[in-house]
Amino acid sequence: MGRRLLKTGFTLIELLVVMAVIALLLSIATPRYFSSVEKSREAVLRENLFLMREALDKYYGDNGTYPESLDTLVSRRYLRNVPRDPVTGESTTWIIVNDPTKGGVFDVKSGAPGMGRDGSEYKDW
Repeated sequence: MGRRLLKTGFTLIELLVVMAVIALLLSIATPRYFSSVEKSREAVLRENLFLMREALDKYYGDNGTYPESLDTLVSRRYLRNVPRDPVTGESTTWIIVNDPTKGGVFDVKSGAPGMGRDGSEYKDW
């Protein structure tokens, strides 16, 4: 009586079909992933700008003047640290807007190059 040996494994066609399905899924998921990463960076940027502007307003309310630098907000404990710009990854790329009449840091804007998803430049936020 002859015993038949069954060979287990996948054929080349089966492997190619699986690879094609994986490639299709990746082609759908990758753009959504990068879009969500960009959306998250912009949300963090808006939040960081809001927090720094709020700290500037509190400083002005307490002292009647604006701080000389963002580091003053940290040393006087209005901020724990100067946040990083999530687009550039640096905490030194913020654009400082000085108050022309009273001096000091009046506003903060992003120094990141490029445009947001809404079509406006980061420096105008």
